[in-house]
Amino acid sequence: MGDAEIRFAHNAELQFAKLLDFYGVRWAYEPRTFVLDSHPDGRPRRAFTPDFHLPDFDLYIELTTLRQALVTRKNAKVRRLRELHPEITVKVLYARDYQHLGARFGLEPPEQEAPEPEPVAPAAG
Repeated sequence: MGDAEIRFAHNAELQFAKLLDFYGVRWAYEPRTFVLDSHPDGRPRRAFTPDFHLPDFDLYIELTTLRQALVTRKNAKVRRLRELHPEITVKVLYARDYQHLGARFGLEPPEQEAPEPEPVAPAAG
């Protein structure tokens, strides 16, 4: 993604990116959108864009620190993605997972609004 600043949807994503950078893990932020359902004319009806892709692990990561109703919808999207693309590996990190990472690595709280963008670039690969 070069040196461009990335505007994360919320602080948990920013903190996760910093953790990946600290450990030298290459990542890309929202690099691909998967169409899950289409209208009869072919336009996407429902899609899913995982938060991170870790190319060295061929793994997508979705952070969800939101309300349970939104988590349920996100889980449905992940299930549908797995049905359509069994070759794609997606790991969902829930609020409790983020809290464990926060306790272990000193991450900031996962406020839903990200702070002003910081210059964060994926680890070089």
